[in-house]
Amino acid sequence: MGTVSIPKDSLSLSTEATSLDEIIRTRALRTVYQPIVELDTGRVVGWEALARGPVGSALEFPDRLFGAAARLGRTAELDHCCRAAAVGGAIVAGLGRGQELFVNVEPDVAGAPVPMFLQQARDAAQALRITVEITERALTVAPAELIALVDMYRSWGWSIAIDDVGADPRSVALMPLLRPDVIKLDMRFVQEPMTRERARVVHAVAAEAERSGAVVLAEGIEHAEHAAAAKALGATLGQGWHFGRPGALFPAPGAEGITRTAKSVDLGQDTPFEHLLELRKARIGTKAQLLQMSLALEEQALLQGASGVLLSTFQEARYFPRSTRERYARLAAEVSLVGALAYDLDPEPAPGVRGSALDRGDSLRGEWDVMVLGPHFAGAFVARDMGDHGADGARRFEYIVTYDRNLVVAVATRLMSRIASLHR
Repeated sequence: MGTVSIPKDSLSLSTEATSLDEIIRTRALRTVYQPIVELDTGRVVGWEALARGPVGSALEFPDRLFGAAARLGRTAELDHCCRAAAVGGAIVAGLGRGQELFVNVEPDVAGAPVPMFLQQARDAAQALRITVEITERALTVAPAELIALVDMYRSWGWSIAIDDVGADPRSVALMPLLRPDVIKLDMRFVQEPMTRERARVVHAVAAEAERSGAVVLAEGIEHAEHAAAAKALGATLGQGWHFGRPGALFPAPGAEGITRTAKSVDLGQDTPFEHLLELRKARIGTKAQLLQMSLALEEQALLQGASGVLLSTFQEARYFPRSTRERYARLAAEVSLVGALAYDLDPEPAPGVRGSALDRGDSLRGEWDVMVLGPHFAGAFVARDMGDHGADGARRFEYIVTYDRNLVVAVATRLMSRIASLHR
């Protein structure tokens, strides 16, 4: 790793760019590691890798380092360098597979090409157990790209954690779509008094952990009272200054890592209707009949509030008229994430609604789907056009309704993987 000396004084944009460029070019990053412990026993089961700039430089600390990268549009490059440095440092320290290595992924990385040096780091990391930490903001910024990124990391044998859960209601709403192995509670849950809003998050996390087998980790534990609070919240793992500040990595020989039983989710490439047709019997109804069923499901999205997700397909943009635009704009103002897919649809077909235009020959164009997912509710209405001609309300559809959470998550993931990035 190279050595870069940059004055601590405030940098001009050009100087900042030069400094950051040199750090990325020479990979002059340091990695410090903070222990993650099992709350009942106190044994170290993993380490979180935290990036730092060169000692004594103006970009030494993460807020300045990543702030500069964000201003200069180089977050993805820096993030890739950080992950490679974290893996390299863990290997040099002799971590092995006995304890887990947690590495962070910035939202802007979703969709960015994976550089050769990170692929090399992946190959070198075969002897490590790695968990990638992702924030909920990443899924709302670039959902399709992030889902693909998560699948890539899983194909490498890496696990997934959602970071800072509870800091934003969207983190609760989107947990099932990332299928986390580890759920990290935001530090405020152990450091500040319980509120009704936080209690709702605790219930949602407990439900998700029970359903999926995910492990709950509490952050920000600074003393014994915080550790007791973490256990009361259902966490089995903890992290914070009470157990150790970020610093050198000291792996324990023969140590056992995190025990987890997370369940997988079907992520096939078939459409929602095709997927459910293999598992449920379809019925037939007219559009006039089924419209009321879809509207009733949309009402359930409102009941989920800021912790809900609503995703729908409309076949073609002409089936997303002004009345529907107004209704979906109202939904988007209340619900965490609202997405709509149809042929020739605008990127934002209504205020706050994430739109996605289907290709002319896309098999999803023949479907009318409505999916609602919340912490304690899951429902999906999926229908396939039977090709009738005549009055619109008389058109017949084969349809299936399910409230099986695993099936709804499978439907949601298929639709979310089509939602385009906000950057486009």
